[in-house]
Amino acid sequence: MKKLVAEFIGTLWLVLGGCGSAVLAAAYPELGIGFVGVAIAFGLTVLTMVYAIGHISGCHLNPAVSIGLWAGGRFELKDLGPYIVAQVLGGIAGAGILYLIASGKAGFDMGGFAANGYGEHSPGGYGMLAALVSEVVMTFMFLLIILGATHSKAPAGFAGLAIGLGLTLIHLISIPVTNTSVNPARSTSQALFVGDWAMDQLWLFWLAPIAGAILAGLVYNYMSPEKE
Repeated sequence: MKKLVAEFIGTLWLVLGGCGSAVLAAAYPELGIGFVGVAIAFGLTVLTMVYAIGHISGCHLNPAVSIGLWAGGRFELKDLGPYIVAQVLGGIAGAGILYLIASGKAGFDMGGFAANGYGEHSPGGYGMLAALVSEVVMTFMFLLIILGATHSKAPAGFAGLAIGLGLTLIHLISIPVTNTSVNPARSTSQALFVGDWAMDQLWLFWLAPIAGAILAGLVYNYMSPEKE
């Protein structure tokens, strides 16, 4: 249960910190944060949580990460369901807190609420195929970073830095395409509040990250010099 609480809190922080920076700060050009600031914010949420709860739950914060670690032989199948439920609930809680804060401003407009989308709901107008390819590849690379940085042969103490910076880079690349998901829990939390188009397009932000994560787990398991 302690692991599940840690995953709940960690995913809450990821959504509140990452999506919160987009909803509360990036919307105001005078603050100067923009896409770069949002990318850094997402990286910082993971970086901080790796050191805060990594020793408790492994700091997955993401159903795709849990599934990818399972595919790579690093996580037990019996723990997948509870982890995913804790992550999704944590994401929803983070989005709920963000909504309470954001709606406290006069004239509040829900807008996109940092939800993920494609087509007319892509920040850069990218279509469904581009979104699908982006999410599969970005999640694949994210899991390779995680699996490599946490391997017993990797330099000790730097996993959090590599993973946090990796997520920042992923956002720098793909925010214009999909608003960057690579995380079904993060996508679900925002889509539930936006409803409408965000719920209609949510399938892609479960399917693509999970496919990319499984592929990465299998590929890294093949490349790895030894089983852990």
